[in-house]
Amino acid sequence: MDLVIPKIDVVSLGPELILSIAAIFVLLVSVFLPKGRKDPAAYLSLLGIFFAFVSSIFLWGNPRYSFNNMILVDNFALFFNSIFLIAAGLSILMSVNYLEEQEMSHGEFYALILFATVGMMFMAAGSNLITIFLGLETMSISIYVLAGFFRRSNKSNESALKYLLLGAFSSAFLLYGIAMMYGATGTTDLKGISEYLSKAAYLKDPMLLAGMGLLLVGFGFKIASVPFHMWTPDVYEGAPTSITAFMSVGVKAAAFAAFVRVFLYSLWNLQPDWNHVLWILAVLTMTLGNVVAISQNNIKRMLAYSSIAHAGYIMIGMVASSELGTSGILFYMLAYAFMNLGAFGVIILYGRKGEENLDINDYSGMGFKYPGLALLMTVFMFSLAGIPPTAGFVGKFYIFSAAIKSGYIWLAIIGVMNSLVSVYYYLRITVMMYMKEPVKEFAGLKWSPSMAIALIIAVIGTLLIGIFPSPYLDLARQSVQLFM
Repeated sequence: MDLVIPKIDVVSLGPELILSIAAIFVLLVSVFLPKGRKDPAAYLSLLGIFFAFVSSIFLWGNPRYSFNNMILVDNFALFFNSIFLIAAGLSILMSVNYLEEQEMSHGEFYALILFATVGMMFMAAGSNLITIFLGLETMSISIYVLAGFFRRSNKSNESALKYLLLGAFSSAFLLYGIAMMYGATGTTDLKGISEYLSKAAYLKDPMLLAGMGLLLVGFGFKIASVPFHMWTPDVYEGAPTSITAFMSVGVKAAAFAAFVRVFLYSLWNLQPDWNHVLWILAVLTMTLGNVVAISQNNIKRMLAYSSIAHAGYIMIGMVASSELGTSGILFYMLAYAFMNLGAFGVIILYGRKGEENLDINDYSGMGFKYPGLALLMTVFMFSLAGIPPTAGFVGKFYIFSAAIKSGYIWLAIIGVMNSLVSVYYYLRITVMMYMKEPVKEFAGLKWSPSMAIALIIAVIGTLLIGIFPSPYLDLARQSVQLFM
């Protein structure tokens, strides 16, 4: 019997290979850098991210399978690659001075961000459930360590432990769902599952429906939808703030990339079964996220519940199951990356060692003492609330429009009402900054070039996508042609 070696298309894995090599190189170089001065490791990581981004651009418009059809490098995966790389790059820029202040500057920090990004890329490009699971575990293990990176902080340790336990729990659900899906269809290949389900006689197989339900639970944990959101506030609060920012964008985007590919492509023939469930989960998720966020006084916990609410908005696009809805998901994730990372960047800059200024009352009077920083925070809060002319407004407009065009008018109405509720707690920050007397003495801000660059990129992205959305929506539409 002849040994058949599957064709390996190395070029199609250019972004993943570049980041992996960069991460290993960063680990090696870090050994020779002086203690507490790991800036070169950060800049080497950014160089790797830049070349990975260039590689993704060259692959655009040329979809191809690789590694025995285990990976599909198409526009959908490449669009999400850009979101992952933006999240990783801005998180690294925001971390340089932050880690030095906390006396926790280590090269492994940047290498772990790169490895987590590689896992995210495999989740987006996975054309097989096994590939998606491997990508998820690569991402998750790196994030577990990063969440507990401040090992001298009890909150950081608690954050990592909670995330590890509940993350392992969700992975078990996902893996069991994959096993049942394989038992029902005889394959873990997404295209093979889709072809199997095209035979209507098999659509009511109990094992198939159970596998679909378990997959829904596994992805629900990762996107932090209700009732699988329990870990989010505690983990976001305890993790280093730059990692909270990275998690809130990168992990959510990777989970939605896999979620969309599996459900809107592979399990499309089961859409009548899962669509009603997603409708209910979307309503519960955005409602609970917004209502509970109102009562939060810790700004990281407020943004954690805000993140839960945004997951609910994005799920509306999945319920719509149309070209506009699916492309709206991609557009919304891109917009969310800039505005949410920018908000966390302001939090990092405003805090300092031993006094992170996480209480919302700490922002009282900031608009008079630091007008530039307050203006940036106002733009990000307006965008998260969905106020024009920001990216957040356009993202919600496309998502809600998709729901209305698909006949889900009540879902769109509930989404708009929830968005109005969110205006209260987002504008609360703005009111604190401009209309309240300071409750504490202000210390000088420690601006660094890397943080300034990160915030400038974030605010430009937030405004540019909001004012000129058409090019980005066109790219998103090109990315979802596989599903349509």
